[in-house]
Amino acid sequence: MGSGRSHNPEEVLAMGAAVVFAPSPVLTVTIEDLDGEADIHIHAGGQGVWQARMLQALGASVTLCGVFSGETGRVARDLIQQHGIRVLGVEGAGSSGAYIHDRRGGERKELAESRGHRLSRHELDQLYSLTMQAGIAAGTVILSGPAQEGLVPADAYRRLAADLTETGCTVIADLAGDRLTAAVNGGVALVKVSHDELVDSGRAGSTGPEDLIRAMRDLVGEGAATVVVTRADLPSLLLHEDEVHEVHAPSLETVDTRGAGDSLTAGMAAALASGSSVREAVTQGSAAGALNVTRHGLGTGDAETIRQLMGSVRIVPYRGGHQRESAKGTTPDELAKGLRTQ
Repeated sequence: MGSGRSHNPEEVLAMGAAVVFAPSPVLTVTIEDLDGEADIHIHAGGQGVWQARMLQALGASVTLCGVFSGETGRVARDLIQQHGIRVLGVEGAGSSGAYIHDRRGGERKELAESRGHRLSRHELDQLYSLTMQAGIAAGTVILSGPAQEGLVPADAYRRLAADLTETGCTVIADLAGDRLTAAVNGGVALVKVSHDELVDSGRAGSTGPEDLIRAMRDLVGEGAATVVVTRADLPSLLLHEDEVHEVHAPSLETVDTRGAGDSLTAGMAAALASGSSVREAVTQGSAAGALNVTRHGLGTGDAETIRQLMGSVRIVPYRGGHQRESAKGTTPDELAKGLRTQ
């Protein structure tokens, strides 16, 4: 893999099909301030939902597989479908998770949360079958985590990864802890994980690059073909075909950091689903993640701005250290304007 810029972003943004395994979507209520008045927003949320929204924004044909239970589940399912995302859902017992957040003070303040119920064996069997059916048809599948611990057994991820890979699917794991270990043991094409998650799970002794790279190589030894590790405001690390690279993305003014990693995963999945290379996928994913921090909506963005931002993503061989090569304090409009004049 050489360094430099992606040569043809338009090709990377071509249409593809992808499936998101999102076992426990949640209903989210967020209170914002609008000129001193409460501005209330109701959305479906959770890792898999945010990934599906970004995939859809990038032009992919998206199917989300999840369990929807009770009133909160029915509302969440309707909201997802309103975004043009195909839903293959299991009608579960109990109720799906939900939360209410207040952002009027500038930071998120949790007012209430309902965690949802642990999936029963019957619900999990149904969801497994739906995911296999959709995954075989699409060819690309993201395995995302549940909203809360204990809702889905880790071994379900191993079985899904193994069976989907056996059928020729490109499997992408955006997981942590036992679920990450299980999925990798099943065999996956790509892992995206944060540096904090590697340390918290005991895979890395610190967030230092050498410790992270050792953990990445361990993941490859266990069954991952490619590993991407995000490092907050530092360049991400990419391990592909036994070579380590740094991924330098533009540092834009931050509104909300939540959802940036999910947008990164979705951007990579959309590119791989359209037949792009790993390098092109990482470039697109990094641009999608960079844009997402500038927005209140998680997993949101527009394909044209992401295409413009891709020209500012640099993938360079890892030489040690962590010097950034990207611009700071740039807005998406400023960066896009600059790129159009180049």
